[in-house]
Amino acid sequence: MQFDRLRRREFITLLGGAAAAWPLAARGQQAGRVVRIGYLSFTSASEQLHRSEAFRAGLGKLGYVEGKNFQIEFRFADGDNSLLPGLAAELVRLNVDVIVTYATGVPVAQRATTTIPIVMAAYADDTRVVASLAHPGGNVTGLTFFFPEVMSKRLELMKEVVPTMTQAGVLLFRRSEVKDIVLKTMGDTAGALKVELQPIEIGEPTDFEGALSGLANRQVGALVIGDHPLFADNAKAIAAFATQHRLPSVGAAEFAASGGLMGYGVDFSDMFRRAAVFVDRIVKGASARDIPVERATKFETIINLKTAKTIGVTLPTLTLLRADEVIE
Repeated sequence: MQFDRLRRREFITLLGGAAAAWPLAARGQQAGRVVRIGYLSFTSASEQLHRSEAFRAGLGKLGYVEGKNFQIEFRFADGDNSLLPGLAAELVRLNVDVIVTYATGVPVAQRATTTIPIVMAAYADDTRVVASLAHPGGNVTGLTFFFPEVMSKRLELMKEVVPTMTQAGVLLFRRSEVKDIVLKTMGDTAGALKVELQPIEIGEPTDFEGALSGLANRQVGALVIGDHPLFADNAKAIAAFATQHRLPSVGAAEFAASGGLMGYGVDFSDMFRRAAVFVDRIVKGASARDIPVERATKFETIINLKTAKTIGVTLPTLTLLRADEVIE
């Protein structure tokens, strides 16, 4: 009996020592591995800097050190959508461990590979790239947001600011795969608000001058701007046009900081930080097909009071009270 107890004690001690060693061994293997992350961007390095830095910060918070246990292979299309397929193919040939991308880069990356995991840092239409939010089912997971609903909310905000508005310009990316859904959803809202939509489609940076000049002749009461990197990169020019023509405008949350009247939407930097969590789970062995897609839940409203005064708009008190930030 005493012998049995002794043997049992020795066995438990041995088992405990081995169990303690397993995590150490696993950590040692993880520490010795350099994770290669492909980063596919529609825009240029400088224009994407604040979001790529947010992604880096997210990795840093999880204990990753660039150059030590991870490196990023950046590919930038510099605003030329036609370059994305070739850049995605380069990342596939490099056999990176995971590809991080956003917007139009998501379907492009998905067409380039069915085996390398893809993390959506921000995408407007998850229904096109995953089977379901809970069970993506393929090699794509990450974060999305309610783009059609966001655009409808922006239209509502403009109607609050300009109650007499009967026409609104809607700036959309020409090759957006969700363009029709956005216009349908906005159309329902516009009908209730008695507002006619005037879509303006932009495909390249060179399209802005002609499209916006044409808009000036349409007698629209406000401008609603879609979420696409092309618009984010040209936010100051769009805001300047709207101000010049005394046109109330609303775009992504950061649009107000670029001189637009209002910004409403998700915090994209926060989404890119959060994308690091998905990369970490994949690196640690989880399959993209089993990692639920997250939809953004944090939205913010920013008002540029200086722009309001410049274009002669008096903002309703309720609109000001609901704002998360007011730029004076």
